[in-house]
Amino acid sequence: MKKAFRFIIVICPLLTANFSSYCWGFYAHQKINYYAVFLLPPEMIVLFKPNIGFLSEHAIDPDKRRYAFPDEGPRHYIDIDHYGVYPYSNLPRKWKDAVEKFGEDSLKQHGIVPWHVQTMLYRLTDAFKEKNYSQIMKYSAEIGHYISDAHVPLHASSNHNGQLTNQKGIHGFWESRVPELLAETAFDFFIGKAEYIQNPGDFIWKRVLESARAADTVLTYERELSKKFADDKKYAFENRNGKTIRQYSSAFTIAYNKMLDGMIERRMRQSIYAIASFWYTAWVNAGQPDLKALATQKFTEADLKEFENLNKQWSSGGKMIGREEQ
Repeated sequence: MKKAFRFIIVICPLLTANFSSYCWGFYAHQKINYYAVFLLPPEMIVLFKPNIGFLSEHAIDPDKRRYAFPDEGPRHYIDIDHYGVYPYSNLPRKWKDAVEKFGEDSLKQHGIVPWHVQTMLYRLTDAFKEKNYSQIMKYSAEIGHYISDAHVPLHASSNHNGQLTNQKGIHGFWESRVPELLAETAFDFFIGKAEYIQNPGDFIWKRVLESARAADTVLTYERELSKKFADDKKYAFENRNGKTIRQYSSAFTIAYNKMLDGMIERRMRQSIYAIASFWYTAWVNAGQPDLKALATQKFTEADLKEFENLNKQWSSGGKMIGREEQ
């Protein structure tokens, strides 16, 4: 399994060369989608395993779209603290009720990730019903992205990059720097099996609320640890893609991960389990269609052109539309 994933790791630095804002980081998103495949039952593995490279690589497509489509950004987060205090009972959990109370524009201004995950589940379920190979693959890759984002504490906080507490950069530190440094050597991603989710709405809202509760810990621990590290120990200069960049040092990163008591590893593991379970739930809700015949299908020329255009839009050097986390 590790050998198979090396290809993704090798290409990741090339992909991140133009990427300045992290949502789990390209590396982590790809790794999470990759491991989710192995939690599926044999009836789904027959399709998902041959396409594991696509599911990993295209886990980052939603982030790329943030450079081209104004409506994309709010799908990745929710500033849930805007709606009061935990457990934010002022915010209706059903989209129709929330729109009626706050208005769609206001909701989008503060993020809609828990609702968008459910929208993607409906789309994936329909794709399974229609045995539409292209849509099954694309929606599976992309719902994985949004589910993973819902597990990130700072995606459930208006202080999403420590900008309100003079901790700018903590977003990318938590969800990109720590996994890139430690996932291969210190994290365990061998989990159980995907399970059917009886109430996907309740499931994803529970994960969002967990993220919201953890946001203060993420910020507080970084601030406390920073008091123990001089700047020349907290930061280091490293070469990435031919450029020298200022980065959180390995010592500070390891100390922060230890201080969090494995929070980042747990949230990655929970993301993997959740993604596999949402894939499985969509397939079951679609009537458990036979997927063997789809295993040898290929993407159409139109699909390939769509991927190519997205890459061009992303790599053209444009600015991310909406707020940036990094």
